[in-house]
Amino acid sequence: MTTNPSVTSPVVAPREGPRIRPGEWLIENLIRLAGLSTIVIVALIFLFLVREGGPAFLDIPLRKLFGSRWYPIEDIFGLLPLLVGSLIVTVGAVVIAVPLGLITAIYLGEIAPLWQREILKPLIEMLAGIPSIVLGFLGWVVLAPIIQNAGAATGLTAFTGAIILAYMSLPTIISISEDALYAVPKEYRDGALAIGATQWQTIWRVVLPAARSGIVIAVMLGIGRAIGETMAVMMVTGNAANIPALSSGLFFAPVRTMTATIAAEMGEVAQGSLHYNTLFGIGIVLFVITFAINSLAGRIVGTRGARRTGAKL
Repeated sequence: MTTNPSVTSPVVAPREGPRIRPGEWLIENLIRLAGLSTIVIVALIFLFLVREGGPAFLDIPLRKLFGSRWYPIEDIFGLLPLLVGSLIVTVGAVVIAVPLGLITAIYLGEIAPLWQREILKPLIEMLAGIPSIVLGFLGWVVLAPIIQNAGAATGLTAFTGAIILAYMSLPTIISISEDALYAVPKEYRDGALAIGATQWQTIWRVVLPAARSGIVIAVMLGIGRAIGETMAVMMVTGNAANIPALSSGLFFAPVRTMTATIAAEMGEVAQGSLHYNTLFGIGIVLFVITFAINSLAGRIVGTRGARRTGAKL
């Protein structure tokens, strides 16, 4: 058998990868630089807090540092009243804001007509632009007298702060939760309705579970907003560094939060003093709490994503 020498096998040219335009390369690297700079900035902030607040954890025994009395004049720096005050105000704000925010998001995303959604959602998002000092002033002038007239010994209580923080957290919870509901594919709703489910059954059993990751993020961001607020809670919670007694009501007694303590006392201390270092130590505690909340949200969302992937496989 002879072969024709004139017939040769075709030479396959190497396939070139897609060419990256200069503009795309620039944008890609700017995005990468922005992400890396965020990590670097957070790390530098934490290192600065450790440098300034670390001596408080070294010079003060932990038993006294987390004691039940905060009285800097006598060098008594017990953080427990501040932790309890922050916890009470934050829990109260979450209890008020989360149900109300989710109900509002469900109404906007699943029930309200389009014209109502286009009007209400921008108005709700505009609430996030109101300065916290204005809300604190309104809480002090308007809300505190109402609570005092309702039977409380004073209107400047943890409950007053919880209401103000709930109001400040609502725009975040509503907006992000509604976006998460809107992102659920329409086929999910159509499939549920096709097999005979009612609108409320579709929302409860199909839409909300599908949007759970986004809703969890919304709630965690709302909690972070409540924990990190300073001026409003400093104006309406009474600034009493005491642990409220159960007999007098946890939510209807004056408290002081960690953020309010830093804002109220930082301008009165000498740099390098033990009081100064302790205030930065409070900042470290706040940083750790915020990091723990974000990590918890990431684990919840990651677990949900892993379950979905496993179900598809």
